[in-house]
Amino acid sequence: MNTDVMFSSKTDAWATPKAFFRELDEEFHFNLDPCADEFNHKCDRYFTVKENGLSQDWGGGSSVFCNPPYGREIGKWVEKAYRTNQEHGNLVVMLLPARTDTKWFHEFIYQKAEVRFVRGRLKFGDSKNSAPFPSMVVIYKKKEGADNGKSKGEEKE
Repeated sequence: MNTDVMFSSKTDAWATPKAFFRELDEEFHFNLDPCADEFNHKCDRYFTVKENGLSQDWGGGSSVFCNPPYGREIGKWVEKAYRTNQEHGNLVVMLLPARTDTKWFHEFIYQKAEVRFVRGRLKFGDSKNSAPFPSMVVIYKKKEGADNGKSKGEEKE
């Protein structure tokens, strides 16, 4: 593995640690990974870069796990997660760098979602080295009684 690239700004993709994901999946039972590729997807239903998860519908009762690219576009992914939860009420869980000084944290996470700070530093992908930043798990909880992505006139479960 090329850790020179992994721990620099040359990449914004940080593969979710498998054991870390399994623990979250046991709690939340995910069925959509909107930031994936054919090799690292965590759910059977996923969107690749080509399919552009930002332009896709995450509603429909999905339980979403999102580990977005950590570059300049990260705020758009956080906003998409927040708005999906607000509009459809479905669960969205994000793995993010713990950047509490950012606009996206204050506009879309702070006092709007459950935040779990990860103790220590995660080892992304198959790396033997820890990430150069702390991480957090952001949880937009499922809203009971919301449409959860269903169209008007469609029967609720």
